Amino acid sequence: MLVEKYHDGNCEDKEILASIRKAVDASIQLRSKKDLIEAFISHVNVDTQVTTDWRRFVLEQEENDLTEIITTEKLKNEETRKFVANAFRDGALKTTGTEIDKLMPPVSRFGGGSRAKKMQGIIEKLKAFFEKYFGLGIAEIKAEEQEQPAVYETEPSGS
Repeated sequence: MLVEKYHDGNCEDKEILASIRKAVDASIQLRSKKDLIEAFISHVNVDTQVTTDWRRFVLEQEENDLTEIITTEKLKNEETRKFVANAFRDGALKTTGTEIDKLMPPVSRFGGGSRAKKMQGIIEKLKAFFEKYFGLGIAEIKAEEQEQPAVYETEPSGS
């Protein structure tokens, strides 16, 4: 991974940074993730554990971005999170049917088309969010975190 090479070179090799940018720009799958990758690279330093810190960074950014969408669009929290989790699981964001409608706050259906406009705005934000994070293993990372047993300190038994 180029980011690990950059890290191993004490975060000073500008040629590796140029190679990273070229690789991202050349890849259709990575273009939507460009801001995310560049933000992570800007945080890389000699103390960074690239793989572990990348996973943590992606989860934090995903949570922040999803919370922002939920808050700004006044979406229903539980329903939106379930909808997004299902989209990552299924590999596609379902924008037809009543799925999006279930996420939306109550809006008058007779308000001159503002509901349809609001729904289209929500769909666009969710699509951009999905494209940014899909393929990064969000569901897998979250599943691994849940499977890891908690470490408890135990008292030695006095028997």
